[in-house]
Amino acid sequence: MAIEVDFRVGGGELALVDARHSLRPAWLADLCCGLLPLSGGSVRFLGHDWSAMPQDYAAALRGRIGRVFQSGNWIDFMDVATNVLLSQLHHTRDDPIDLRERAIALSCAFGLPGLPLVRPGDLAASDLARAACVRAFLGDPELILLESPVQGRFNSLIAPLLDALAAARDRGAAAIWFTRSDLVWHDLSFPATHRLRLGERGLVPVGLST
Repeated sequence: MAIEVDFRVGGGELALVDARHSLRPAWLADLCCGLLPLSGGSVRFLGHDWSAMPQDYAAALRGRIGRVFQSGNWIDFMDVATNVLLSQLHHTRDDPIDLRERAIALSCAFGLPGLPLVRPGDLAASDLARAACVRAFLGDPELILLESPVQGRFNSLIAPLLDALAAARDRGAAAIWFTRSDLVWHDLSFPATHRLRLGERGLVPVGLST
């Protein structure tokens, strides 16, 4: 069944999406990245239609999107540090030493002592969630997609995530936070520009009290 989605998130805006009753919120994040075929309409990022771009240009443009994946999306045979740095090393010409220093600073901001040098399977789930946030914010992305980043378990991540989002929004980045957490969704002080619910009818705007 086709689902109709019609929404826009501009620079400096944060959309909070209630995904508590959605079986697979990741499809919407995939849609934002131009990874799903459409039965109609278009998806645009920075003014560019994903379907109209050459594949190499689209791949480069995805390098400007930071994403916390719901399923982790780690390469198991690489250490976490390499996982965190890999996308930026591929998509940017920044000095690798400078990039690592920025990753270490972000790691500390998210509560890690530094870039983890162990493999993903050897890191505690809470620390792996922190490392996923470091990966998402590294490289000053233009769009940040957070798929249930606290998962209802890592509530200590909420404050540093909001701090990182505030800094990103101040420089003009857009963000979408998909939440499965009652704590996040029912927090009336959450600094969302848009509040929406993801369900069988697609995305539906909702008010603060719903």
